[in-house]
Amino acid sequence: MNRQASSVGGAQNRTSVERRWDRELVITRIFDAPPITVYRTWSQPELFQRWWMPKSVSGVSLLSCTMDVRTGGKYRLEFGTGGSDTMAFYGKYLEVVPNERIVWTNDEDEEGAVTTVTFEDHGGKTLLTFHEVYPSKEALEEALQGSAAALPEQLEQLDALLSGISE
Repeated sequence: MNRQASSVGGAQNRTSVERRWDRELVITRIFDAPPITVYRTWSQPELFQRWWMPKSVSGVSLLSCTMDVRTGGKYRLEFGTGGSDTMAFYGKYLEVVPNERIVWTNDEDEEGAVTTVTFEDHGGKTLLTFHEVYPSKEALEEALQGSAAALPEQLEQLDALLSGISE
């Protein structure tokens, strides 16, 4: 078994990043909001756009966000600097259980992961678990140098957004 774990953030809402086996990444964090509210930030494009793009990536923004969050639905996220050079990420939702679970594919290349996000009630707070399974060890290694490395920052941004959202 290959396990590497690290933590980011303050003690109360610490983000835990754990590499499991050769192809799995698990990130957990507790949010001071109920699952219904946290789920909304993952399933409503107007909220998702407000936190998903890491602020540390200067000059790049989330230009468009299309999400049909239901089992069998599709999504497409387009990033860019405002010019004609853009990058798209897209896939389909394999399973959606409102306020509990979202499972989607990352179809932009053959090395895309399958992502599962769960929203577990912890006395009015939410334990969010972000679990990705990659098709190969190399794909996970590449993600750890790129998109997956930004997840703790993204979850910090989500936490900030949640503090201003009412149920």
